[in-house]
Amino acid sequence: MISNVYTGATTGIEGYKITVETDISATLPGFTIVGLPDTAVSEAKERIRSAIKNSGYVFPTKKIVVNLAPADVKKEGSGFDLPMAVGVLISAGEIQVGKLEDIAFIGELSLDGKIRPVNGVLPTVISLAASGITKMVVPYENANEAALAENIKVYPVKNLMEVVNFLNPPQISDFNIQPYSVDVCKYLNQLSNEASVYDFKDVKGQEKAKRALEIAAAGGHNIVMAGSPGSGKTLLAKCFAGILPPLEYSEAMELTKIYSISGLLEKDQPLVSSRPFRSPHHSASAVGIIGGGSNPRPGEISLAHRGVLFLDEVVEFPRQVLEVLRQPLEDGVVTISRAQVSIKYPADFMLLAAMNPCPCGFFGDSKKACVCSDFQIKRYWSRLSGPLLDRIDLQIEVSRLSEEELLNKKPSGESSADIRKRVVKARNIQINRFKDEKIVSNSQMSPKQVRKYCRLEPASEELLKTAITRFNLSGRSYDRILKLARTIADLKQSENIASVHIAEAIQYRNIDRIVKT
Repeated sequence: MISNVYTGATTGIEGYKITVETDISATLPGFTIVGLPDTAVSEAKERIRSAIKNSGYVFPTKKIVVNLAPADVKKEGSGFDLPMAVGVLISAGEIQVGKLEDIAFIGELSLDGKIRPVNGVLPTVISLAASGITKMVVPYENANEAALAENIKVYPVKNLMEVVNFLNPPQISDFNIQPYSVDVCKYLNQLSNEASVYDFKDVKGQEKAKRALEIAAAGGHNIVMAGSPGSGKTLLAKCFAGILPPLEYSEAMELTKIYSISGLLEKDQPLVSSRPFRSPHHSASAVGIIGGGSNPRPGEISLAHRGVLFLDEVVEFPRQVLEVLRQPLEDGVVTISRAQVSIKYPADFMLLAAMNPCPCGFFGDSKKACVCSDFQIKRYWSRLSGPLLDRIDLQIEVSRLSEEELLNKKPSGESSADIRKRVVKARNIQINRFKDEKIVSNSQMSPKQVRKYCRLEPASEELLKTAITRFNLSGRSYDRILKLARTIADLKQSENIASVHIAEAIQYRNIDRIVKT
């Protein structure tokens, strides 16, 4: 008897439907899985055999062949255990059920029949719902995550016996499983506790840096801070998380997909409700940052999607690692190509970098003399290539605090909550502006959209023309200054980009003068 059971798998953050075909024939006993299974899938036959026996059912002593269709796509992971076990039980007659055209299964089996959680449930369920599946049986621990999908009923189960009694005519009331649901708005409105630990009101001085970070948060711009040790760069970066705008629903779902396939979702927080703040160590490899491996997985830039990638002491990262950021910073996606597969992951993140101005850290310091030679300083800055620096919208210096600022015990500025209100207002302006586009922030504008939404007054054009001549601006720098000026105007709730907005945008792209001084 042949049975068809449906399940799903993922490629990147997108899922697809898989048919589990099971055939049992009265020949020499054996258990074969075909359809390009990896090691974890091939080992499932021993888990299935033990789980069925230890759940009180008879495992057929016949020839069992399981085909995972389409057969030309590699199958990875342990999520196929449950659908294959259901297929075996249907073919063996243990499950008395008709066609299962509108129901799918996913889950890993333990030897005693319990069902363990797996990664990538949300993108799988969403894709199955789009393919016509209306019911989904998932591990109990994955219920919160799976229930985020729309237009599909989710049934959480704890063991194989519950699945059998769910599919067979009910005999025991305890096995009547009800569809599981979650309140998406409850999770979306929650802010992470980490976002409130550091507050800008506790940062002494550094008003220019705070202003630059506000602009970066409002428009989703990249920013690098250069300054002597102890000037507050790292503290400013940590406070930056507290002024980021809330996630839109579409952004939250996209981000949750990434964390789902990475196995990083929290059990009590199935929806990523706040923008990520990733801070990898400078010993991270290029694969760790960009993603990849034999079975390509998301890297730090994808885990920072719609949020922040903070590189502290950025020039201490290997040059190879920094150079791989150039294409994702421009395109907002990263494509990982291997011999057998090519996977695309979203990587639309804000790059927040901090660095010292020289190896000793005191070049240009007002109190302590620098001991580095000109050659050492230039070689130090050469680790941050010109093309990469050209992709960073805001480039600012963070100066040493004065004695008065250090001794000031009173809050020296606005709180993160007050700054965040302005950031949210500016983001809402952008969301309304781009409602007919496929973007949500100024930093995502294409050259065509820059021409459409960044029209200049005559005085602004003249000022920008002078800046192009004086600073030898590239075409990319020109576009990024316009995007930056658009964000500054949005913070002022100004419809037009005035010359004062252009002037402020230009002053944030002059960090090169540190090296040339």
